[in-house]
Amino acid sequence: MTHQVGTADAGTDSVAWARALDEDDLWEGELTSLTLEGDSVLLVRLPDDNIRAYQGMCPHQEIELVDGEYDQDDFVLICPGHSWEFDLRDGAGVNPSNCRLFSFPTKVEDGVIYVGIPQDGQRHYNRGASD
Repeated sequence: MTHQVGTADAGTDSVAWARALDEDDLWEGELTSLTLEGDSVLLVRLPDDNIRAYQGMCPHQEIELVDGEYDQDDFVLICPGHSWEFDLRDGAGVNPSNCRLFSFPTKVEDGVIYVGIPQDGQRHYNRGASD
């Protein structure tokens, strides 16, 4: 069985599907960080087995987001560096609102989570203004 989640940042046509981890190794409300094909990737499992993948570094000063505070009730991750906040349902910046996390497509096949890494030769990382 395959369950796939596409995103606005990285479509599913020109991606290489990188094996991330077994589905059972990521529990609901849990965050984990991986390096896949040179990209730092943050994985989160939301309710209803909704698995999302985002850039693993904060757009502000490249602080590891996996070390931040995650509020499962409102889906907001707070960066441990300077408290930038992100909604992990869609990667949108909450505070400040003028930034967004780069989103990677995900899929689950035969109990394994895969992340789609765009094959465009670019760094998959959004930066945000500090104003």
